[in-house]
Amino acid sequence: MSVPLATPALRLAITAQALTHGGGAERYARDVVAGLLALGLRPLVIARKIDTELPQAQAAQCVALRLRGVPRLLRSAAFDWAAARVLRREGANCVFAINHSRHALVAICGGTHPGFLQAMGRRAGWADRSQIALELRTYAHARYIVAHSQRMRDELLQFYDLPREKIHVLYPPVDTSRFHPLPAQERLQARQRLGFPPDRPVFLLASTGHVRKGLPELAALFAQNDRLGLLAVAGRPLPYPMRNVLQLGYRADIETVYAAADFTVVASRYEPFGLVAVESVLCGTPVVIADVVGSGEVIAQDAKIAYAASDPQGLAMALQSAAQRAGQPGARLDCPMALLHYQPDIAAHVSALMALFQTVFDGA
Repeated sequence: MSVPLATPALRLAITAQALTHGGGAERYARDVVAGLLALGLRPLVIARKIDTELPQAQAAQCVALRLRGVPRLLRSAAFDWAAARVLRREGANCVFAINHSRHALVAICGGTHPGFLQAMGRRAGWADRSQIALELRTYAHARYIVAHSQRMRDELLQFYDLPREKIHVLYPPVDTSRFHPLPAQERLQARQRLGFPPDRPVFLLASTGHVRKGLPELAALFAQNDRLGLLAVAGRPLPYPMRNVLQLGYRADIETVYAAADFTVVASRYEPFGLVAVESVLCGTPVVIADVVGSGEVIAQDAKIAYAASDPQGLAMALQSAAQRAGQPGARLDCPMALLHYQPDIAAHVSALMALFQTVFDGA
């Protein structure tokens, strides 16, 4: 793949909530910065929180904006005001916003607040309307919007009535050197260390937001049916003990947990992409996935058991099908990359971003 070379005059800045350890937008920020550094570029990173121990933070030019004491609903405006001074001082001429910022020329859409409210069955309150106005301002100002799935593109068109030509679907990247299958013996040893039973299927739920990720529904199903096996929950601690549910807590070795499980469950009520599913497939573990999850778009049929989130029996039937398949010949995914419909590595993603940045700069 050819990588666009940046014009020397292009001065790229990235705005984000945080450049720290963590998932979601924090991991995305780390990956993008790492990819730019690998191209020999040194972006300016402006964020509220920066972990100076991170290699990306040490190699990039980072500015942490301290907003202590600013009321929560005013933090975005305060961030933009403070960021404007840094951008002027450093001569940045192309701003890539991973958060919501009025300075964005290229902005990420990893989810829309109206879509979230609709999926969760919630009515918009005052704080929600403020968040929606912030999103609209960011997307209206940006020259291009990077939607992390076709589902996000459709939500942008539905809720914000944006020009179709300014929206580019670009699926988020994964560190492919980290997520890969384990040899059979290493996988068996990992299952033993994690406390996975040798004679029961193990389903993994990676979750920091249990209600949105579907834990209440999953816990009820596993409690009622021993034949499903065990649900292992990695991430936020469980609110109380649950039958047939194993608490793993936060894991720095999540790639090992993926590889050790029989299936990963992505049963979210709202999931703009859901990188968990792609990571699981890369580790050789198929997924049980709701049809509202964006990453289902890029996972081949042989690597997933999909179900309709609108079907009250859909999740239970999908889990039963997976439990019957677990441990059978061919249940593991031997050639994970062939089961993804996009190139998930960081270099490919950053190359596509660079093409957008260069187009914005050339048209300025």
